[in-house]
Amino acid sequence: MINVSEQHAQHAPRSLIVTLYGAYGRFAPGPVPVAELIRLLAAVGVDAPSVRSSVSRLKRRGLLMPARTSEGAAGYELSPEARQLLDDGDRRIYATAPYDDQGWVLAVFSVPESQRQKRHVLRSRLAGLGFGTAAPGVWIAPARLYGETRHTLGRLGLEPYVDFFRGEHLGFTPTADAVARWWDLAAVAKEHEAFLDRHARVLRDWERRADTPPEEAYRDYLLALDSWRHLPYADPGLPARLLPEGWPGTRSAAVFHALHERLRDAGAVYAALDTPPPQ
Repeated sequence: MINVSEQHAQHAPRSLIVTLYGAYGRFAPGPVPVAELIRLLAAVGVDAPSVRSSVSRLKRRGLLMPARTSEGAAGYELSPEARQLLDDGDRRIYATAPYDDQGWVLAVFSVPESQRQKRHVLRSRLAGLGFGTAAPGVWIAPARLYGETRHTLGRLGLEPYVDFFRGEHLGFTPTADAVARWWDLAAVAKEHEAFLDRHARVLRDWERRADTPPEEAYRDYLLALDSWRHLPYADPGLPARLLPEGWPGTRSAAVFHALHERLRDAGAVYAALDTPPPQ
């Protein structure tokens, strides 16, 4: 199994807490007690002071809200915004079917110089949603990302600065060549390879085992999910015909989904928060 001390250096405590709530905590019948957060994060190598400081940062960002359990213990629950973000993320993180080629969505924005901070937020959000850059101020993504993008920018109050268009690529350059300009596919491929380097061997170890001990399953699943959940945002999920031959995203997705199938439910037994619904 994976070495916890080795992995701790590669997983930020704040990210692990979000991953824990996404995997198990949001299905709890009430707030997750602080003592349980400390126990569950200790299993992946995070000490109690790091848990407390990370929870405080997430609270300041409006993602976690302090609340008391039915027994009166101090705990934290997700804010409505955080629940929406996790629900949006599910559609990408757990997607298994190949993406259809539905054309493109263009986001064209113009922000006055007096509000240039909003321009920075727009760029970073579009990049974080998987958009590539077609031209200055013109961002492009597969059309299926339109709904999530509109929802995200609307929540941030950025809709006055953006127009959306849908269509197909009709340029002189072959679309596969244009895609290689719009996205840094080499950098995305490296992220997939890094995931495979960390977690493909974990899957091989589990495939050689007949048993699935809950604590080990929980640890390996949480670390794999924490690594994986960022990838469907770095990688916009382009149609296979537009990707380089031997694209590693196909293999990394297969490894994650195999770990998900093998470990998630057993990990829920160790988490002991509630039984999450099937994904």
